[in-house]
Amino acid sequence: MVKRNASVTETGAGGGSGSGGRRASVKNDPNADAALQKMGYQSELPRNLSMLSVLGMSFAIMAVPFGLSTTLYITLTDGQSVTILYGWILVSLISLSIASSLAEICAVYPTAGGVYYWSAMLSTREWAPIASWVTGWLTLVGNWTVTLSINFSGGQLILSAITLWDEDFVPNQWQTVLMFWAVMLVCMSVNIWGAQYLDLINKICIYWTASSVVIILVTLLSMADNKRDAKFVFSHYDASKSGWPSGWAFFVGLLQAAYTLTGYGMVAAMCEEVAHPEREVPKAIVLSVAAAGITGVIYLIPILFVLPDVQLLLDVANGQPIGLLFKTVTGSAGGGFGLLFLILGILFFAGTGALTAASRCTYAFARDGAIPGSRLWARVDKRYDIPLMALVLSTLVDCLLGLIYFGSSAAFNSFTGVATICLSTSYGMPILISLLRGRRAVRHSGFSLGRFGYAINIAMVCWICLAVVLFCMPVSLPVEAAEMNYASVVFAGFAAISIAWYFIRGRKEFSGPPVPTDVDPGEQVGVEGLAVTESRMDVEEKVG
Repeated sequence: MVKRNASVTETGAGGGSGSGGRRASVKNDPNADAALQKMGYQSELPRNLSMLSVLGMSFAIMAVPFGLSTTLYITLTDGQSVTILYGWILVSLISLSIASSLAEICAVYPTAGGVYYWSAMLSTREWAPIASWVTGWLTLVGNWTVTLSINFSGGQLILSAITLWDEDFVPNQWQTVLMFWAVMLVCMSVNIWGAQYLDLINKICIYWTASSVVIILVTLLSMADNKRDAKFVFSHYDASKSGWPSGWAFFVGLLQAAYTLTGYGMVAAMCEEVAHPEREVPKAIVLSVAAAGITGVIYLIPILFVLPDVQLLLDVANGQPIGLLFKTVTGSAGGGFGLLFLILGILFFAGTGALTAASRCTYAFARDGAIPGSRLWARVDKRYDIPLMALVLSTLVDCLLGLIYFGSSAAFNSFTGVATICLSTSYGMPILISLLRGRRAVRHSGFSLGRFGYAINIAMVCWICLAVVLFCMPVSLPVEAAEMNYASVVFAGFAAISIAWYFIRGRKEFSGPPVPTDVDPGEQVGVEGLAVTESRMDVEEKVG
């Protein structure tokens, strides 16, 4: 276990107290550092990210045009226009409600532990350790697998560009996995040697994405020889290719929107790198979802107007039809690649941002001793001011999980499914606990849902329960072993590791994240000033 010192020393311009001489923050915030120490942690990471940067990172992780493009085959199979458009609008509203529920809690407990820490603080003392353990593992696996799914589909998309010129080219399993590894290596390299530029990279993402959507919209509508009518775009529904009952296919198809809009809660892991996180991070979480929802509508409607023959798109060998769609509409391989390049640019921002958030989540969970080898993964490298080994672990886990593709051609379905399930349930845990405790901890939140809080929270918990069932389903029936959605298997595998490690070490040594001892968990309303109480772990070490 890593010991956290509960004493406070004001942070000067030269750096943070207890950080071992970290580089000075761009935006110094001694109150935030003191608040973090009251929550039981020393500030070790420089606070050099702005609200716009965090919003950009959240927007990058969701990567709307990229996410919708790489999962287009799901909705083309499960309902087409109605599922694509109205499914997106429905899930956008649901995601905005979940994001608001999380922002309400984040405003009270702004720490890199995110939902993992919130579950502990909102629970009773008796249940805090197990609540934080379960939530932490769900968050960790969700962060890893959403990064995996982004970069794996990115590798597939890069290879699909070759088919624009050579239609007979079908990438084999080794080519796909090696390309995926190359994408992971690029994202890891940017996170190491470009760490000081992450703020700029996240901001550029916003402008790149907005420009890309406008360029694609104008190009497709102006160059398309044949356009669909409004009736097709706004009311066409055809789930005959799914094999599911017509109504159920619509819900299975919601995986496209749910997966794309999953990553907003991951940026809570950046709270310790933002000045005034109790104000800036909640705003970034909610605004990013609102911006993503609007961006998705603007991106999808033009695509539906120019949509080529659906069967032609579904017959693409590697399951990534967007390049062929661009080529068909523009009438040339060069034109198709030009638009695809814009999507690949978004991949760069999405993969980099997701890996950043995953590494911070790994670091936060490891410093409480909840991962095998925690002492190693919880180290902050002073050369780069990043949790380097947590970054390496996140990259390595994803690279190994990519090997599932050798056993299942539908591995991407499994990655998207388990990422959506794990992150959704991890978001649901603190919301559910807050409900069960009467929402006492968030009554005076700086981002309060007010009188609508109960209704929104209850509705979101019900949706998350349904989502767990939905996103274990295969995209279409009948299904063979190689085409099965193995989300439940991957989920069960990580659950087995989590349970085994809990009984090996967790139940004896894991007490959850440190919480103030002067109040019961769930009754702390914000952290003000420089007053600090001892953490639960500090007390246990004294007794021991």
